[in-house]
Amino acid sequence: MLLSWLTGLGAGLIFLPFLQKLLFPYFWDDFWFLLKVVRYGMQMEMNKVRGELVTVLDKFLSHARRQPKKPFIIYEGDIYTYQDVDKSSNRVARVFLNHSSLKKGDVVALLMSNEPDFIHVWFGLAKLGCVVAFLNSNVRSRSLLHCIRTCEPRALVVGGDLLGCIEEILPSLPQNVSVWGMKDSVPEGIVSLKEKLSVSSDEPLPRSHHVASSLRSTCLYIFTSGTTGLPKAAVISQLQVLKGSVGLWAFGCTADDIVYITLPLYHSSASLLGIGGCVELGATCVLKKKFSASQFWSDCKKYNVTVFQYIGELCRYLCKQPKRDGEKDHWVRLAVGNGMRGDVWRQFLDRFGNIKMCEFYGATEGNICFMNHTGKVGSVGRTNFFYKLFFPFELIQYNFQKDEPMRNEWGWCRPVKKGEPGLLVSRVNMKNPFFGYAGSSRHTKNKLLFDVFKKGDVYFNTGDLMVQDQENFLYFWDRIGDTFRWKGENVATTEVADVIGRLDFIQEANVYGVAVSGYEGKVGMTSIILKPNKSLDIEKIYDQVVTSLPAYACPRFLRIQKKMETTGTFKLQKFQLVEEGFNPLKISDPLYFMDNLKKSYVPLTKEIYDQIMLEEIKL
Repeated sequence: MLLSWLTGLGAGLIFLPFLQKLLFPYFWDDFWFLLKVVRYGMQMEMNKVRGELVTVLDKFLSHARRQPKKPFIIYEGDIYTYQDVDKSSNRVARVFLNHSSLKKGDVVALLMSNEPDFIHVWFGLAKLGCVVAFLNSNVRSRSLLHCIRTCEPRALVVGGDLLGCIEEILPSLPQNVSVWGMKDSVPEGIVSLKEKLSVSSDEPLPRSHHVASSLRSTCLYIFTSGTTGLPKAAVISQLQVLKGSVGLWAFGCTADDIVYITLPLYHSSASLLGIGGCVELGATCVLKKKFSASQFWSDCKKYNVTVFQYIGELCRYLCKQPKRDGEKDHWVRLAVGNGMRGDVWRQFLDRFGNIKMCEFYGATEGNICFMNHTGKVGSVGRTNFFYKLFFPFELIQYNFQKDEPMRNEWGWCRPVKKGEPGLLVSRVNMKNPFFGYAGSSRHTKNKLLFDVFKKGDVYFNTGDLMVQDQENFLYFWDRIGDTFRWKGENVATTEVADVIGRLDFIQEANVYGVAVSGYEGKVGMTSIILKPNKSLDIEKIYDQVVTSLPAYACPRFLRIQKKMETTGTFKLQKFQLVEEGFNPLKISDPLYFMDNLKKSYVPLTKEIYDQIMLEEIKL
């Protein structure tokens, strides 16, 4: 009896791993990843108990003492060690300490391209306890002036190559803003920071200048991309910087990695996850002034890159490059980023080798983050019971017609079922705060939902539609501003863009909805850029959309552009296109209309436009 019992137990123990693999295939992946998250959280709590508020700047200073000669930044072949960056940032701090009235807590705006001086100025101002506002180096004129006024800086530091765009708006700047240029010769009204740095001391400043009073204190302003209007300045606390900086570590990066950053430093992905991530690890960063698809892999080989950051369409641009010999001959083992479409993901791995794609989800100002630690193609991350205990969130039903969350007869929001798209909302509490935006409190309040599931609860509205599958993987579906409703159905712009983008003559497809008088909702329109030396085949486009998409999702209008505006993070600009609509009298680009009788797209003439507006042609 005992023997048979022991035999049964032994067989059960042997069979247990197979049962676990069958029923809970991601158990150990989830377990070890959760253990890392808990471990880091406990470390932060222990620091708090000991009265130690350790910031990313403190961690950088620690590395500068322990490994002064280790390369921190490699830029255009030049090496900047941890000690070099420490001393250069000391010079910046000394200049402002001795030649300005800046004090702890003052805001300084930074307008600079990707270069080592961006980090020198950022860290130098941080050593004075200043709040640094990263300005988008691509914005100009009215938008740039709006950003500067929003964050209310006492000073503005401008890169040498961007002084021209500041000169344009110099007379319109607030009078209390001093402007500093990173160039020896600067226009009138601007102080030469470079000149003063050449004679500045590199002696360290007392820690009392930058010691944080709380991890909730503001240390940065990072502007949103502005895809649907003027950018907003997200308030970034010391806590958010710390959380962002552990992303590379959480995905398995180490101090021995060499991280390639081609994304703009004014955005949180490059600055917090990239630079902050290298500081957390004590690793080396290869910084590129601007992303170049043609130079990407040669740079990776030249600098022995092991990890690179991606966002948006970067990997798709790489896949569209002409094929070369030895494309898998590199040391890259990890790629960390977000916004990768599933089809591009597979194509990228097939072409460039066994690179683990570490996709994550998170908004600059958001209080929720997902990380795909398993490498599941197309997913932005996973969730489980334990994750939701630490980071409570829900996917709720959304009314596209009214452009608001659905509520039942008692006024509560309703979660969606697995497999259905829902609006991602994240609970705001002491553990997961939302710090809002600088300037208008209206913007901050507009990102919050109140009384969602019970009286008094508050949730952060991400504005993103997500789908959770049966295995608890999460997938990005669309933005609520991008998704539009037509013929009583919800149209996901990403789905339509994917279908059109498969045509071999299409370089880019930007899908959006436009209002038409007399119709409910918005009708689909697609702006298209052709590949070089390729011609437009409107019959093929017609065949592609009608065979691959439901009728309500087929774009009724096409616009052929030579250039498409994007944000600094490769997101397609849609706001202006939506505003311009499809009027051929106002748009100089070629326009086409879907003619189902002719089974093709036809040129959109004034006559056809008038017939549509008079409802003589039904959409």
